[in-house]
Amino acid sequence: MYLKKNDLVVVISGAQKGKQGRVLRVIREKGKVVVQGINLRFKHLRRSQKNPQGGRLQKELPIPSCKVLLVDPKTNRPTRVGFKIVEGRKVRFAKKSGEPV
Repeated sequence: MYLKKNDLVVVISGAQKGKQGRVLRVIREKGKVVVQGINLRFKHLRRSQKNPQGGRLQKELPIPSCKVLLVDPKTNRPTRVGFKIVEGRKVRFAKKSGEPV
């Protein structure tokens, strides 16, 4: 997977199209990512000793990684990601600008 935690991404399809956010978590087994402020849903909490008031908790749910693209650090536009070997290390780079990520 080409995404990592704290990457800035933009949603390219769906109801949240065009919104940007930081990657909070990458779920490699399912091919999904959790993005800050994207795909927000309410979880209803029952009253308990821990939470005597009950209520609703808003949280981000995972979205497929194919629905997001990395934001190019140079142009601030969505770009695909490539890999190349530089000095014996595998490095990600933005396909549009060639800038390392």
